[in-house]
Amino acid sequence: MKTTFAGAINYGLRRALEDDPKVILMGEDIGRLGGVFRVTDTLQKDFGNNRVMDTPLAESGIIGTAFGMALRGLRPVCEIQFDGFVYPAFDQIVCQVAKIHYRTQGKVVAPITIRIPCGGGIGSVEHHSESPEAYFAHTAGLRVMSPSNPADAYLMIRQAVALDDPVVFFEPKRRYWDKAEVDFDQLDRDGGLALDQARVCTSGEDATIVAYGGTVATALTAADIAGTEGHSLEVIDLRSLSPIDFDTIETSVRKTGRLVVVHEAPVFGGLGAEIAARITERCFYQLEAPVMRVGGFDIPYPPAKLERHHLPDPDRILAAVDRTLAA
Repeated sequence: MKTTFAGAINYGLRRALEDDPKVILMGEDIGRLGGVFRVTDTLQKDFGNNRVMDTPLAESGIIGTAFGMALRGLRPVCEIQFDGFVYPAFDQIVCQVAKIHYRTQGKVVAPITIRIPCGGGIGSVEHHSESPEAYFAHTAGLRVMSPSNPADAYLMIRQAVALDDPVVFFEPKRRYWDKAEVDFDQLDRDGGLALDQARVCTSGEDATIVAYGGTVATALTAADIAGTEGHSLEVIDLRSLSPIDFDTIETSVRKTGRLVVVHEAPVFGGLGAEIAARITERCFYQLEAPVMRVGGFDIPYPPAKLERHHLPDPDRILAAVDRTLAA
């Protein structure tokens, strides 16, 4: 069936609720309203307010409550209404949720999925267009995921909810309305890619582009444009931000000899730096040029009227490709 990115997550949550009575959804306005982006639309009506719960406007309280629920055997799925609102819950996530498995020597798990609409591109005001993934990827004990298309949105939310590990699940909000054909039953039967496996979206010979979340579609557009100019680019959708599938990236770079990493977050201290360092270590003698990074600028997220200058676009990606090809 043809569905939107948001609709695919909704259907994944619906099936998770149907499959396991221990799955609980909680968050601000997710019940009667169906969430700001309507990702949880109709779920409270169909499963009741004991399974799909509206919470107070208190992110620390949401995660703290979910942590207690997880310790008692439930599988809470929390929605943080916007990316910039997660910081009040940061202490709970990185100090409690992430560490309980290690602290108890494996005796206690925290099967919590924390859904966060992330990134820009929709003209939002301050605190509504952040890309905080590096904070969480830096924290041992957390899995960090970001799908880029409706099929992965469905598959990965299903996999995340079923895990005993805590998962921070970043949903690129500018992709919520992207549509694609998705065979949900086939994905359930086949299982799809493993949650921590990257996907090679397009095969190429001249350079590798690694992207994730909202920038994958941008990278694919850049690859199409490069094709008209005689350059063959391989695009990899990272999917998992922690752990990172370095093996897939390494295989590609050993073939192309060049790498460009793209993300919305500021370049300084971003995931692109870790990927660049690891691939330089692994592929030093195969790299024909330094690894290039394309991302947001080192500024607070700009006003909506200026965000198109801040977000990576095909022109900025292709400029980095040109630099690496010229080296």
